[in-house]
Amino acid sequence: MLITILFAAVEAVGGWWSGSLTLLGDAGHMVSDGTALGLAAFAARVARQPASAQHSYGLVRAEAVAALVNGLFMLLVVAGIAYHAIERLRSPHAVAGGTVMIIAFLGLLINLLVAKMLHGGEQTLNTRGALLHVLGDLLGSVAAMLAGLVIYFTGWMPIDPLLSLLICGLILFSSLRLLRDVLNVIMEGVPRGLELPEVGQAMAGVSGVSSVHDLHIWTLSSGMVVLSAHVVIQDMNHWERILDASRRLLSERFSIDHVTLQPEPTTTITAPIRLHISEKRPFRHSAD
Repeated sequence: MLITILFAAVEAVGGWWSGSLTLLGDAGHMVSDGTALGLAAFAARVARQPASAQHSYGLVRAEAVAALVNGLFMLLVVAGIAYHAIERLRSPHAVAGGTVMIIAFLGLLINLLVAKMLHGGEQTLNTRGALLHVLGDLLGSVAAMLAGLVIYFTGWMPIDPLLSLLICGLILFSSLRLLRDVLNVIMEGVPRGLELPEVGQAMAGVSGVSSVHDLHIWTLSSGMVVLSAHVVIQDMNHWERILDASRRLLSERFSIDHVTLQPEPTTTITAPIRLHISEKRPFRHSAD
């Protein structure tokens, strides 16, 4: 965070001195990155807090909230840079290409160092949000270097705002992907890579299970998938064996370890109750 903010000041001065919008935009982006890194670090620390009477799962979703804030902030950054780039296309300004190249190259080295530090740590939605900011800076440094080269050797000024718009597009794509994943967590959607019917059919295939209903799968935070379901069994005396087999299946095949299962005897179930999806019957084992 400190490295990023300090170099943002260097880029801001260099961008003002050289007249480069790409460099000034990258400086503003790096300031937002410093804030994002600080927010991510704070959220990671908060997420380690143990469960309490008020928050029975702890504060693990602080990471998702931080990633959401970072993603939304990136949209504002993209909008700001795009606006100024369009204005610069309408009225080009002189840019000192040599100065831009030198400062952009130093920025590239700084961003590579920070990206390596983040990539080497635990990969969560939170760190993905922080890494997204840094990668956006890295692309901004590359764009500034290219703009400096073109201006230095050809004097073609529109390259500066054009490359700024290109970087905005790349950052926008990554930001929307991050926001999609964060919103899926907040809305308690089924995690990507898991199919609820497939999980239900697999659980219904455990020996001694008649059917499975009220199946719910959601994500608390990165790497923490939760499942709950009602399991209709043929003989309540075999519940311990069925429970152990079901947990082992969910862990080994679907990587779901936080499981809550409620057993129900076959005789008490006449119809499925509150199905999670729009099927008219509970999940049952299929020969397929």
